[in-house]
Amino acid sequence: MPAIDLERSNASNSNPLSLRQRPLSQHHQELKFTLHRKLLDKINLEALATIETHTMREEVRGALSQLIDGEQTLLSAVERNQIVGEVLDEVFGLGPLETLLQDPTISDILVNGYNQVYIEKRGKLELTAVSFKDDSHLLRIIDKIVSQVGRRIDESSPMVDARLLDGSRVNAIIPPLAVDGPLLSIRRFGTDKLMPADLVDKQTMTDSMLQLIEACVKARLNIVVSGGTGSGKTTLLNALSAFISPRERVVTIEDAAELQLKQPHIARLETRPPNIEGNGAVRQRELLINALRMRPDRIVVGECRGEEALDMLQAMNTGHDGSMTTVHANTPRDVLTRLEVMVTMANSNLGLTSIRQQVSAALDVIVQTARLSDGTRKVMSITEVGGMEGDTVTLQDLFIFEKRGLAEDGRVLGRFAATGIRPRFYERMVGCGIHLPAEVFESIVEVR
Repeated sequence: MPAIDLERSNASNSNPLSLRQRPLSQHHQELKFTLHRKLLDKINLEALATIETHTMREEVRGALSQLIDGEQTLLSAVERNQIVGEVLDEVFGLGPLETLLQDPTISDILVNGYNQVYIEKRGKLELTAVSFKDDSHLLRIIDKIVSQVGRRIDESSPMVDARLLDGSRVNAIIPPLAVDGPLLSIRRFGTDKLMPADLVDKQTMTDSMLQLIEACVKARLNIVVSGGTGSGKTTLLNALSAFISPRERVVTIEDAAELQLKQPHIARLETRPPNIEGNGAVRQRELLINALRMRPDRIVVGECRGEEALDMLQAMNTGHDGSMTTVHANTPRDVLTRLEVMVTMANSNLGLTSIRQQVSAALDVIVQTARLSDGTRKVMSITEVGGMEGDTVTLQDLFIFEKRGLAEDGRVLGRFAATGIRPRFYERMVGCGIHLPAEVFESIVEVR
């Protein structure tokens, strides 16, 4: 049996428009879904699975052209190409989202119901003309995404974290938890991974700050990258991994695998949600305990958000120096407070002083990130965890970003300034053969 039960037409193989920005009219939307339904009736999925992707698309394109000819509707060449392209997106991709996913400048796609889709470009939110036919159409796309990574979403499990094939992070939530219809959020990651020097070029940090962080990674200091949602924590963590020796074995632990470290010796672990009976869940804490048996040189936890914080701190204190993680927090001091709360979630029965001693002994450096009002990401501070004084964990800033106002075009003005303090861990760096010039701890760089 042929892959498609239609005679091919070579007269309608023109390429679709690469970007279909203009929304289809209601009549054309109905035509698109009619064609999609008829196409599925004609496709032999088993036969298509054995054909190369490019050839398969051309087979389907020819079939669509014949189906359009049979509809007896007047369409311009542009409308015809647009409808064919969108039906192909429905069959092979993620429907209306395909146009947005092809744009590398889009960092977030936010679907607030079937008829409202926002994007983030260069740190700014914009409303698009993209829409779905109805809630059922949007639900079908969501189910297509989550099923590709072995997840499920339905009324019994109405929330899900997943990822696309390109590593983009996906969160979906559907009724009854989503009051006005299904919600979908896609956090995208650039195809060109940022290297540390790129962060300096983008004025995320200065060259002196980069030299210090590079020395911290090479000296195997334990680092926490903190900041709010969308502040660039994961991007910074990926970039810092470039300084890890290729001779080291790194184990990564994440809820949804999004880290893309640059080392050759990586063991990636990912949590698992419960099955339909509510059993079989594997949490970050269990993966972290298992990782200790995998002979890691460093452990990288994508994000500490719960009881796994206790095991992470203990790993840092028991020979896994150079480990890294991210934490949602607004300031370095907030990082310590959040870690205290997360450790108590582990039912460890530790006193507050004991928890703080664990934290101060485990952590060496906190790198604070933020997304500013103009959409740019900055490293707001590099802070040393200095130890305990009484019942308090001491912190001292090594670098800070000082905001000085806004330019006429809305850009944030300010400067990166070293505090002039030489960190206590500098002797540890010297012991590793790392010597930083004195100018590193005295630099001031204006941002204009």
